[in-house]
Amino acid sequence: MEKTASKGAGLLGFPAEMAKAAAMRIRPFRPEDASALADIFHAAVHGIAARYYTPEQVHAWSGAPVDPARFAARAADGRVLLVATDAKGRPVAYGDVEPDGHIDHLFCAPDHAGKGVTAMLYAAIEAAARERGIGRLHVEASEPARRFFLKHGFAELHRRDFAIGGVSIHNYAMEKRLEGR
Repeated sequence: MEKTASKGAGLLGFPAEMAKAAAMRIRPFRPEDASALADIFHAAVHGIAARYYTPEQVHAWSGAPVDPARFAARAADGRVLLVATDAKGRPVAYGDVEPDGHIDHLFCAPDHAGKGVTAMLYAAIEAAARERGIGRLHVEASEPARRFFLKHGFAELHRRDFAIGGVSIHNYAMEKRLEGR
């Protein structure tokens, strides 16, 4: 499953300009992506989520980049783990869907946010879920992710308040029923 968008063509119904005028690829995770994905996660929490959460919450969520080995383990546990790459093949975003329809991660490097990369990646994740016969997607969405998922047809179920390392934080339980699977 490798999808490409460029100036002349759209991907999965999205206009080509969303691909930042350069070739953008969505492909399965490769072991050599692990370090880049750890960096993307950390950078997204500190560069995007930090606009919505306190410095203490951001640090509790991601005090340092996670061990890249965790991404290799994720890719081997039965989930679909997809990576968006730029024209030079460098990972700029990633996301996953578990066999039960849970989207655990959907993160984009801050310098690529707002350019359609995450929307293209999400479309590929939803397509992969449909291909696997998953009838419902669900997620615990952060404040910025909540807005994204609402735009993509998810319903907000409720706010979740919890603590990470003794620091109070919140997100939103959300779901989307997949029609015509």
